Amino acid sequence: MDEIFCDHRNMVSISDIAAIRFPLPPPGSVTPPDLYFDACEQAEHLRTEEADRLEAASEALDADPLLLALEDARARKAAADAEIRRLLAYGREFHGARPYRLESLAQASGMTVSGIRTAYGTGEIEEVEHAVRREPNRHTAKSPIKETMADGQGTSSAPSVRN
Repeated sequence: MDEIFCDHRNMVSISDIAAIRFPLPPPGSVTPPDLYFDACEQAEHLRTEEADRLEAASEALDADPLLLALEDARARKAAADAEIRRLLAYGREFHGARPYRLESLAQASGMTVSGIRTAYGTGEIEEVEHAVRREPNRHTAKSPIKETMADGQGTSSAPSVRN
C-alpha cells in the first residue's frame, strides 16, 4: 500500500502568514490620524522582512512555514510569560518597603491574586537582582539566601520571613 504525503508548504502563503503576524492598523486607530499612512507603511515593511525571514528559514530547514511561524509565536509567548514573572518579582520583592498590592498586580497581569503568589520564585528574583544590580528590599521565603563564608560555614545574611 502506497502512502501519500502532502507537502503543506505548497498550500501556505508566506505573505499571508506575515500579514497575520503584522496586521495593518484599522482606519481611525492611529493617533494622530495624519500618521496612519506611516503606520501602514511600517506594517508593510515588517511584513516584507517577516516574509523574507520565514522563507529563508523554511528553505534552510526544509520546514513548513506555518509550523515555523507557530513555533516562533510560542517562543515569543514563553518570553512574554517569563518577563511577566520577572516584573511580578520586581513589584513584590524590589519595590521599596511597601510592595505592590497583590490585587493591583493581578489586575494588571490578568492573573488571580493566588496566581501572583505562585507566579515567580527564587530564579526570577535572582534574575531581577542581576538586572537591577541590587538585592531585594524584602526578604521572603522566596528570596535567595545569601551565604557568607567568613567562618568557613555558610550563614544567612538575611532571615527568611513568610509574608
